[in-house]
Amino acid sequence: MDEKIRINKYLSDIGVCSRREADRLTEAGRVTANGELVSTGMKILPDAEICIDGKPVKKQEKKILLLFHKPKGIVCSTRQQRNEMTVTEYLDYPVRIYPIGRLDKDSEGLLLLTNEGDLVNRIMKAGNYHEKEYQVTVNKPVTEEFIRGMGGGVPILDTVTRPCKVTKTGKNSFRIILTQGLNRQIRRMCEYFGYKVVTLKRVRIMNLYINGLEEGKYREIRPEERKELEEMLSSEKSEKRTGGSHERIIHKKNEGAGRKAPGSVQGLLSGRQGDHVQRGVRRPVRHSERTGERNRDRSGRQSNR
Repeated sequence: MDEKIRINKYLSDIGVCSRREADRLTEAGRVTANGELVSTGMKILPDAEICIDGKPVKKQEKKILLLFHKPKGIVCSTRQQRNEMTVTEYLDYPVRIYPIGRLDKDSEGLLLLTNEGDLVNRIMKAGNYHEKEYQVTVNKPVTEEFIRGMGGGVPILDTVTRPCKVTKTGKNSFRIILTQGLNRQIRRMCEYFGYKVVTLKRVRIMNLYINGLEEGKYREIRPEERKELEEMLSSEKSEKRTGGSHERIIHKKNEGAGRKAPGSVQGLLSGRQGDHVQRGVRRPVRHSERTGERNRDRSGRQSNR
């Protein structure tokens, strides 16, 4: 007899949604098993007929992991709130996918999206100390005291941030590598020292770089990137200190610099400055015969760390 499995793990394992999203669905009373309402935390048999909003769910056979250069103004959510454009609405991808983590509305840069619930959990697990790299500009000159303070741990949100690698890159700019993801962490850290973030761009998540990926475009992960990512996730030597894997990964950055992103999709935002609440207008997707790229002109609301 098959062992029962928690509904959130089941939905995550078959690629329908993350465990957290599954909990939201069951809390909202939208999930049934063999016609019976499923409660949060309930266990089901693997062969049960599971429906969401009355529609049967099917296992996603193909594993999808996208690298997306999120523009400012796009919200990292699968549910629309306050007339804001969500990342899934913006991409309009033919298979149900969801973001791995978040990047706040006022920031741009690399965002990963997948249909693999287990992958979300493995990457997001804070104890694994996975690196995320950002380029930041602020409203006044960056000092050595500021760099030391940011790197040494900053008291925000009733905790102290982990020590991190911070490097000055210009008069008003710096690069920072984090191994945690507190709410609006970099902005709050800067505010503690009297600085205000002007621009914030995520350029790397673990071994995955934004190099060659234009704003508003996405591409599928390359086989060699996927292999290295899986090795990093499965390794028992998960980095337990800031910067532990940076020296190894930095060489990959140089190898990939300037390469074009194959199989990309263009998303163009337009509208009023500020809230940009103008609704998006879809236009036909144009297929490129040479590269197989799909270029989509999209307009909508301008633009979540």
